[in-house]
Amino acid sequence: MVKQVTAKQIQNLDNIAINKYEIDSLFLMENAGKAVADEVASILINKKTKKVAIVCGKGNNGGDGFVAARYLLNQGFEVKNFLLGKVKEITSDAYANLEMLLNLGQKIYEIPNIKSFNRYKKNIRDCQIVIDAIFGVGLKGKLREPAKTVINFLNRSKRQVVSVDVPSGLDATTGFVLGTCVKADRTVTFTLAKKGFFINQGPKFIGKLKIADIGVPKNLVRAE
Repeated sequence: MVKQVTAKQIQNLDNIAINKYEIDSLFLMENAGKAVADEVASILINKKTKKVAIVCGKGNNGGDGFVAARYLLNQGFEVKNFLLGKVKEITSDAYANLEMLLNLGQKIYEIPNIKSFNRYKKNIRDCQIVIDAIFGVGLKGKLREPAKTVINFLNRSKRQVVSVDVPSGLDATTGFVLGTCVKADRTVTFTLAKKGFFINQGPKFIGKLKIADIGVPKNLVRAE
């Protein structure tokens, strides 16, 4: 059976890797985003048109999405970047990677509310695949707008969806949906599988599971 951890356990593991082993959090984010980009590239490798929409939240999950965007751009994909919020609200590691995209001349479509999202729906429909980088394992409480509307749209869009670490809206520990949840075709999760993937509503939403090594020391992973 695949080894499984709760949201708190994986957060503790990351904190130990960063604070005790002095592994740069940007290094972990870089590896996470690259793993997602590699998975998406493998899906689209034989497609004639290669358009990818990346829908990012304001936290580290969104940061992983910004990294994935950069790698996909380097591989020749057409990438459209959507942010559930405003650029000025992004901080820390996520902002460092967002800034790199801006320096590359990438447009960031800001979605602070439903009205702004309605303007950009067609841009997402134009893409073959969507990366869900909205919420990660730290999500708590019921989803609010515009996230609910965006997620419901993705589920109706008939586009392939690859979720970053956990489908947005799924409690990574309990497997319960927090109001609504992305129904992923694939989930690229990091370091270890999350308990919520295999219980309650989790199995209906994760799709094909890929566990990616992002550089957390193996002795930490084995001890967890």
